[in-house]
This record gives sequence, structure tokens and C-alpha cells, in this order.
Amino acid sequence: MLDLLNIAKTEADGNDLLKLISSLYKSSDIRPKGYPNAIVWEGGNFDKKIDPIAHSLTDAYALLGTIAAIDILNLPFYAVPMWSQIRHDKNLEPLSWFGNMPMTSIKWSTAGDAYVNDKNGSRVVVMGKSGNAPLRTQAGVYCNVRPYGPITVVRCMPCLPYSQNKQKFEVSKDTGIIHSEMNTPGIQMAYAGRLFLKMISETGKLGRIAFKPTQAMEDGINAGIITWLLEGTKFKIGRKWAVNAYEEHKESINKIINLLPKDFKLGMENWTGQIEQHISDTNYGLLVWDLIEKKECVVLATDLDGDRLTDLLADISDPLRRFGDIILNHINHNKKMNTLWNELGYTTGNGRDMTSVMHRMDGPPIHEQTLGSADAMLLRLLDGDESMGGTKQPYDPRIHFVLIRDAYLDANPNNQELKEWFDITLKKFDDIYGDTRPGFIEGYKLLKENITPW
Repeated sequence: MLDLLNIAKTEADGNDLLKLISSLYKSSDIRPKGYPNAIVWEGGNFDKKIDPIAHSLTDAYALLGTIAAIDILNLPFYAVPMWSQIRHDKNLEPLSWFGNMPMTSIKWSTAGDAYVNDKNGSRVVVMGKSGNAPLRTQAGVYCNVRPYGPITVVRCMPCLPYSQNKQKFEVSKDTGIIHSEMNTPGIQMAYAGRLFLKMISETGKLGRIAFKPTQAMEDGINAGIITWLLEGTKFKIGRKWAVNAYEEHKESINKIINLLPKDFKLGMENWTGQIEQHISDTNYGLLVWDLIEKKECVVLATDLDGDRLTDLLADISDPLRRFGDIILNHINHNKKMNTLWNELGYTTGNGRDMTSVMHRMDGPPIHEQTLGSADAMLLRLLDGDESMGGTKQPYDPRIHFVLIRDAYLDANPNNQELKEWFDITLKKFDDIYGDTRPGFIEGYKLLKENITPW
């Protein structure tokens, strides 16, 4: 059994967490490309033929929950230290270590305004805040994919196309950056567009595009890239933008095309599906209808609009259920909408169960998850009253097991034995974390006793 409470106290007190974690795992021979001095650990059972994944060890329960889960499961893994103090001490270099690990990975959202010790012993806000933006840049992330219910959002990163000043507008022939007041990476946009079209062709889902080509300068380029990608394919276009954005911005778009691999469109001539070209605003209402009508679709959006679309998906189901309860009460029906929601085949919760997969231009994807209020929950554990006198439930570590399962199955897509083992493992987890949730340390011990490690 690991002394999880000691790990939590070491982090909370600002003591030597690196030394403590280094005592738990052995140093690995694996190093991310370009970083020979990176700190990488390994653990778990490497004896069976299974591709390992990489964990980022970040903060609070993202750290503690991961350490507990990988100990319980015993799957082969690599781990990179990425908590706020070590990010600060090493000038954000751990972001590059993790971002360049050459295998499927799991990234927990890191603490945003965490306080750390500087070299003079003062308490300061961590360098780089959450570190999410520089990590994506270092890792070569071009988009993240968020499936939720019938809707999947492909969100290009870090595209921010909201400028309208033509005087400042240009496209760099060296980098493909679409520049005015904001910067949109044209190369990443091309990769995101190609992934979007590939998903439409492979799944048969409806494709919706959420751009504003007539209002935002960068979106004129983004729409032109998609128009160029669609040329020579078998996709059917339903709703069309008023202008052909590729013809309108041909000189600028060709600067980006020239920076792409020569075989970028290889095989796309046989891709098929239905595409609707919307301006971004209309998608918010359309997605509510898609959710209600269970219409499966994939939406391509830039970072800014993609963020609003995923927020909508996360937030809309609760008010829909509330409205359902108002109707049921009005007609004096004794059913509750939560029960009906499941009976009617809806699968969305309250957004906390929304997954996110970041795709890299080079290398396997990074599975991403955010832990809301994890620091506050950890403080309650350290204070000795996780339930706050019965007003709160203890921390639920299920998300760690689900995310780990998703990443391993992604890395080992044809391993039926692994899939069946995960099914049994999650069933045992749910038996333990039933109606009455155990405390975190108690739950860890019960899971250790009941789950057969890999």
C-alpha cells in the first residue's frame, strides 16, 4: 500500500515532492526527443505484450488519483513530473518533456493560479499559469476532439479568428501563421480540417462547419483551406457559404498549402459524406436541435467558437431536464425527468463526463481531462473531513480509471483481453463506489483488495 496521505501532505506543504515520487518508481531509459535530461519514470507490468501510455503527474487529485489508480491497475506506464512547483523550477521545460513523449498520453489540466516557492523562498504565482497553452505548442497539438452524446466537436487550436482589420492582415509564407490582431496557425487548421473530413467519411455522421468567413479575416482563410480540402473529394455540400473562400484568398492560402506535406490530400479523393457550411453563430441553436433529435454530427470550429460550443454541450442538458420537470409537474405526472432522460435514450450528463482528445501533428494523441475543484477537495482530505460534516461526498476517482481505460484501448485497439479486463475492473470499481461513496484512502484500500492487477 502506498502512503497517499504523505504524498498529499508533501505537496500541500511545499516539501520535496520530486524526491518522494522518485522513490516510488524507477528511472526509465525512454527520453522525449530533444530532451536527454528529462525526468521520466516507469512502472507497472511490462511483461505482457501491451503498449504503455504516458501520464503527466500534475497537481492535487490529478496527481494523487493517478498515483493510486496506476498502483491498483499495474499496467505498464511512463510518468513525467509536471506539477506546478517543478514547472516553475524548471522554467516550463517539463511541458516539453511530456509533450514530446512518443506514445499515447494522459494530461490532467494543471492548476491555473497555484502558488509555488521561488528561489528566494517567497510564495509566487506559478510561471505560465496553467501551462496549457505552451504545452500544446510544445506538443504540436493542432486540435482537440470532444465527443458528447450525438455531437462531436473538432476544435482547431490555438485558432482565434476574430479580427476584421484588413490593413494588418497577412499570411506568413515561412510559418503559415494567419496574422492580424490575432494569430491563427494555418498549418494546424489544415490538419484539423483534414481530421474533420476523415471522421465524417469514416463514421457517416453529418458534418457542420462553424466559421465566420464573411466577418473574421482569419476565418476567410480557414474557410478557404476547407474549400481546397474538399476539392476532388466525393463529399456533398448542402448549405454553402456565399463565396468561394479559396478563390477569394488564393494567394494567401497557397502560402499555407506550400508548407504542408506533398501527400497531404493522398487518398481523400474517395472520401464521402454530407457537409453543411454554416457561420459559427447558427451552430449554437442547431446543436440544441441535434441534441434533442439525437442527430449524430461532427462540428469543425476554431478555438474560440469551439470553446463556446463545448460549453453549450456541457451546460444545456441540465436546463433541458429542468424544463422537462416543469412540464411534468404542470400536468401532475409523477415521473421525474432524470428517469425519463435515460429511458428516452439520452446519454449526456452535466458536462463533467465530457472527454477530450488532443491530436498532435507528429505522434499519438493526448487524452485530456479537467478536474474541477480538485485542490479544494484535497484540502478537505488533509483536514480530516472529506464530507464536511456530511454536506459533501468524498472524492470519486472513477474518472481516473475511465480515462486510463480510454488511453490504453486507444494505444492497443485490437487487444480483446485488455478490453475484457477493463470491463471487469470497472464493474468491481462500481460495486465498491456504489450508493455510499467511501473516503479516498478507504476506497484505495478496498480497490487494492478487490481488483486483480494486470
